[in-house]
Amino acid sequence: MGSVCVLLASVLWGTTGTAATLAPAVGPLAIGAVAMGLGGLLQALVAAPRIAREAPGLRAQRGVVLLGALAVGAYPLAFYTSMHLAGVAAGTVVSIGSAPLASAVIERVADGRRLTRRWMAGAALGLTGTVLLCAAEATNSHSAPGTYSAGATVLGIGLGLVAGSTYALYSWAAHRLISRGVTSGASMGAVFGLGGVLLLPVLLATGAPLLDSWSNTAVGAYMALVPMFIGYVLFGWGLAHIPASTATTLSLLEPAVAAVLAVLVVGEHLPPPGWTGIALVVGCLAVLTTPTSASRPGPRPTLTRTSSKAGEGATPGSGTHADVGAQLDRSPS
Repeated sequence: MGSVCVLLASVLWGTTGTAATLAPAVGPLAIGAVAMGLGGLLQALVAAPRIAREAPGLRAQRGVVLLGALAVGAYPLAFYTSMHLAGVAAGTVVSIGSAPLASAVIERVADGRRLTRRWMAGAALGLTGTVLLCAAEATNSHSAPGTYSAGATVLGIGLGLVAGSTYALYSWAAHRLISRGVTSGASMGAVFGLGGVLLLPVLLATGAPLLDSWSNTAVGAYMALVPMFIGYVLFGWGLAHIPASTATTLSLLEPAVAAVLAVLVVGEHLPPPGWTGIALVVGCLAVLTTPTSASRPGPRPTLTRTSSKAGEGATPGSGTHADVGAQLDRSPS
């Protein structure tokens, strides 16, 4: 179910590119700020009672909360500016494609978690598919050659790496809070609520075009409510059961969904290498989500031990987190 929640979130995130085409006058900073800013504040508002009840646990992990909030505030600005400077294809492949690798490094350094062969195989398929997909979109672009200067492209790629790293960082922060006994709703509400507060000045400075027409306002409202609010609620549920590195790898479904919607809704044409890339991304998802024969008989002894005390000794990505699951069942986000 953790994988299913992340995949559903990725489908919602994949609609943002098509939605943004309906508001071409709204700049990338405004789109990012309204989506993550208002979406994060809404998460905090809905989760406010839970945040208040679990305030002691959040205070005990305030460093993780603040780190995650800073990453939430930086991610949309870096991501959308990367696409603006280097192009949608290059910005997307660097930002989305670097996130699983950044997650793996963070988990290795912070948690001492070793990468499995299964994860490496899935990540290799997913990254290869994403590169093929974005390369196909780049060759199929109607933009004139030379639109992006060398300096702008280099800066855009650098910001894409920042976006991928910050995405991995706030995913890890939320997973760390959840694995230590804070419920998914309180974790996501606290991290994204503080991140939304950090994005408010950017929204006030750049968001005037969102009010110029009803269509622009509708796009902003959709971005905040559906992909960001509902999408990240689902993502938080997923992080309660799978490690951040697996979640960010599963989110490689996002550019595949975006490409299919561009073909079906916007009317773009996708060359054969692009469809091959989508097939490889689907293969990546199959590798990461299909249960292995070794995992079917029952829980391992370490899982029983880690679930004995809420938030104590939880193994990142163990797949059960019985204490967290029980809290989610009692008070679903």
